[in-house]
Amino acid sequence: MLGGGVGRRARDAQRPRRDTAVVRWLRAQPRWWPLAAVGLIVLVVVGWALWPEAEPEPRQREYRAETACLLTGAAGVAAPEARPVWTGMQDASLATQVKVQFLEVDGPQTGENAETFLASLVQSRCGVILAVGEAPVRAVGPTAARFPAAKFVAFGVATPGPNVVVEEATDPESVQRRARDVVAALASVKD
Repeated sequence: MLGGGVGRRARDAQRPRRDTAVVRWLRAQPRWWPLAAVGLIVLVVVGWALWPEAEPEPRQREYRAETACLLTGAAGVAAPEARPVWTGMQDASLATQVKVQFLEVDGPQTGENAETFLASLVQSRCGVILAVGEAPVRAVGPTAARFPAAKFVAFGVATPGPNVVVEEATDPESVQRRARDVVAALASVKD
């Protein structure tokens, strides 16, 4: 192979190298690698900054020791005559932290039956007891006579007494405002 032959090294030099693409890629690594690392860090920091915060744990509402109670007919606080009273009581509770609760007269809607429910509210140590609806309002007089230390507010036609206040307003806004004032006054007595 004298004359016409090309040596191995010369032949390899003429052939394109297979590893040139890999070598080029490795040489290019240092150029894009820092940019990719910075981009990843920026992405993590932005993601962390924009991640929604966990909602705070719900807290139990701190109530005062006073409680205002409402006695309603069988329809409860959904009854048209009871709704403004209950709304006013809730408004005052939010403003003063006085506890409010209601009880419905179960069974026959008579004054005699309602007396039992009023007496149970007295035994529950309600600071003031509001009554709305025909049967609950009829029960206020006899129950107030049996429990002279309890305070009653009757929203309807009733006989006032030493521990009974009668509210004859029929306008829902006036009724709501009066119920709110009664509950708020319960809070101001202890302050």
